[in-house]
Amino acid sequence: MMRIRFLAVFIGLLPAMLFAAGEVYRPVAVTPPPPAHEFRGAWLVTVANKDWPSKPGLSVAEQKAELIVLLDRAAQLKLNAIIFQVRPSSDAVYASAIEPWSEYLTGTMGRAPQPLYDPLAFAIEEAHRRGLELHAWFNPFRALHPQGKSPVASSHISRTHPELVRKYGAQFWLDPGDPAVRAYVLRVVMDVVQRYDVDGVQFDDYFYPYEKDAAGRDLEFPDAATWNKFGLSYGFANRDEWRRANINQFIQSVYQSIKAVKPWVKFGISPFGIWRPMNPPQIRGMDAYAKLYADSRLWLANGWLDYFAPQLYWAVEPKEQSFPVLLNWWAQQNSKGRHLWPGLDAANVGEKWAPDEIARQIKVMRSQSAARGEIFYHLRNLTDNPALANVVRAAYPQTALVPASPWLDFPPPVKPKLMVVENDRSGLSVRWETNGAPAWLWILQYRTNEVWATEILPAGQTVRTFENSRPEMVAVSAVDRVGNVSSPAAIRKTQPVRTGKNTMILN
Repeated sequence: MMRIRFLAVFIGLLPAMLFAAGEVYRPVAVTPPPPAHEFRGAWLVTVANKDWPSKPGLSVAEQKAELIVLLDRAAQLKLNAIIFQVRPSSDAVYASAIEPWSEYLTGTMGRAPQPLYDPLAFAIEEAHRRGLELHAWFNPFRALHPQGKSPVASSHISRTHPELVRKYGAQFWLDPGDPAVRAYVLRVVMDVVQRYDVDGVQFDDYFYPYEKDAAGRDLEFPDAATWNKFGLSYGFANRDEWRRANINQFIQSVYQSIKAVKPWVKFGISPFGIWRPMNPPQIRGMDAYAKLYADSRLWLANGWLDYFAPQLYWAVEPKEQSFPVLLNWWAQQNSKGRHLWPGLDAANVGEKWAPDEIARQIKVMRSQSAARGEIFYHLRNLTDNPALANVVRAAYPQTALVPASPWLDFPPPVKPKLMVVENDRSGLSVRWETNGAPAWLWILQYRTNEVWATEILPAGQTVRTFENSRPEMVAVSAVDRVGNVSSPAAIRKTQPVRTGKNTMILN
């Protein structure tokens, strides 16, 4: 009797089993919901060992382990870009034949890590493995940091070409007014662009130095000889205008040089957040145009960059340095439609601000249609501050693509090929591959119970297994180096339908 009952139950379940076994996935034309497009970056500071390495002299294994932890945390927070400081003070956090190894690695300027490895190459590989862009951040004209502790290496420019370096209070600075200096720094930048698979190059706000020494006293930059030789003799009547012209020429040459070699590499600048006081009228603060000789509004207006990240290190409420007012003003200056990704001062959280100040700034940024992202100063402030990390997690519930750069005029990628590897009752495994040029990222989207989920995957990940799950649809798109997205390749689960005498058809 028991055997008969079991057989009856089995026969009763047979149609359902046949339905499940008969389900297949077929190609389908579908348009999944677009993924989020937002730049989510953080500066990774090497000067004074602020972010990485945590102290000089760590073993190579310890350096690598620390960097992997930081990149893992960045990916977990759903960031999509790291701005990695590769040249703090005319030194190199990478293998360079031009400048000495940075003291922040081994404790001694000019001493290579042992066993030898290349931190920048390692950082790029590990960032790309996690789908993170890596931008090389240069301090173009700082020669020596006042907090430097190591003896200066014999290969440092202050030793090899002291005529190009000026002592400025406690600092040593390359003189931007000398064409040889500008050519030298351009050579350093292009050496990295040509030899490394970086996604971007960035300068911060240090052009001519801030006009105060360590004691807060105003100083005049000591460039009288350069002014006489290259300013007056070239017809400039005003030294300030000549200094600005030096920086303008340098910025334009860097942008053009990068585009001539690797047009997909983005060039960005993160200047002081106020161009000039009273622009707009309520704003007060330092005059970067007059003090740093940085005409950043001109660079933006002329399109000599791909992204602009003004350091808007002020809160939302104060009138004289208002985050939203300054953001809106910069958006109005952006006539070429370049990316506007303001810098946020995460270092202020816990010092001057509560974590929700950053949440407010992100909300303001998202309300400004011309601004589609932000960069946090700096990475350890996110990873080591649990309250701030929670704010970022709440702001970034899903992964996002870096916005595309349409002015770079790359054709979109070809639709990839999508294949079912395994399809059974317990799950589904799919694989995809490029149908043309290599992809930079993949967008994987799948629908379950009419709800779409989106994952942004690194180029090396081309298989996805759905354990104990069989989505209704799966779609994959390719993304190229400038953010263009292909049309999706998609498959849909067909539902078997029983008609007539045990006839099975597939929808």
